[in-house]
Amino acid sequence: MKIAVVGTGYVGLSNAVVLAQHHEVVALDINQAKVDQLNNRVSPIVDPEMQDYLSNRELSLRATTDPAEAYEGAEWVVIATPTDYDTESNFFDTSSVEAVLADVLARAPEATVVIKSTVPVGYTERLREEHPETTILFSPEFLREGRALYDNLHPSRIIVGDTSEQARRFAEMLLEGAQDREVPVLLTGPTEAEAIKLFANTYLALRVAYFNELDTYAVTRGLNTQQIIEGVGLDPRIGDHYNNPSFGYGGYCLPKDTRQLLANYGDVPQTLITAVVDANTTRMDFVASDILARKPRRVGIYRLIMKAGSDNFRASSIQGVMSRLQSRGVEIVIYEPTLQQATFQGCRVINDVEEFDAATDVIVANRLDASTAVFGDKLYTRDLYSRD
Repeated sequence: MKIAVVGTGYVGLSNAVVLAQHHEVVALDINQAKVDQLNNRVSPIVDPEMQDYLSNRELSLRATTDPAEAYEGAEWVVIATPTDYDTESNFFDTSSVEAVLADVLARAPEATVVIKSTVPVGYTERLREEHPETTILFSPEFLREGRALYDNLHPSRIIVGDTSEQARRFAEMLLEGAQDREVPVLLTGPTEAEAIKLFANTYLALRVAYFNELDTYAVTRGLNTQQIIEGVGLDPRIGDHYNNPSFGYGGYCLPKDTRQLLANYGDVPQTLITAVVDANTTRMDFVASDILARKPRRVGIYRLIMKAGSDNFRASSIQGVMSRLQSRGVEIVIYEPTLQQATFQGCRVINDVEEFDAATDVIVANRLDASTAVFGDKLYTRDLYSRD
């Protein structure tokens, strides 16, 4: 069976590799460099399992920039294109999904379309009404950047937003490629599946915000954050997971998904979702103020990435802190080895750790790693457990 997967980011590539273990998969992307990397069995994203599978496993996988090559003979098309949040419309920009769907309808009208991109609640139902001749499914993705393939090989759940035989078949295909056999499978309505995705990510953002506000309180009152977190986590209903303070939730998913869910509420009564979104801004304001209290002359930003083990720094919370420091006239230098450029957002980039250390009097790190120990007392972080 031939499957076309459109988009080779975290979602698209991890699904392509899982499905390519048992089916012919053609990955379609507009980026020729990424296509070339995949055809040379090099992962274009930082993900250890991904590179292992590309290098060492038998996969029926090839990549192309040619839509005709991808869609010809395809029985399934998985759409995993970006849906960035549009602050003017207060909704995801779904234009890439619609462009792919139009191309599929023209080239492979018999194919079953599965949307893996995150979309607003009610979006798939609207597409179905506009294209009743086509089978369109929505299947939310639950993965971590840097562990995308692992999370698809060991899925916490498989959800498909439909109860048809096609939906059941797609769930079976995902389960077929997973390493775990006892995986909960849930077939729902398409709108319910869209809501599951946004509510799940908003809960994760809420948990991040909760422990960050706990930390803000402890720092302000001169208390031991770690002791409070450990005591709170001893309640089995709360647990000791996902509780490490940070500069705020960031990355590609949580900021945009929380704002999209808030927009979807419209005139539905709520206060909590607004509070989750606002809490992230408040946390970055506090962190910036706490750094400024040290009266720094030149601040070093250690890594722009959203989390350890990732190469993505889109919407990372440390950039929010950095912009606040810049607005107060603080000189900033950046250590980010993934950047091969002299400056970033008006700040000098230094890719030698010793030079970076010597050039700063305060170094700010959202997450610690093996290199941060050398910075000593000049290091500012709220990372207590050296994990995400």
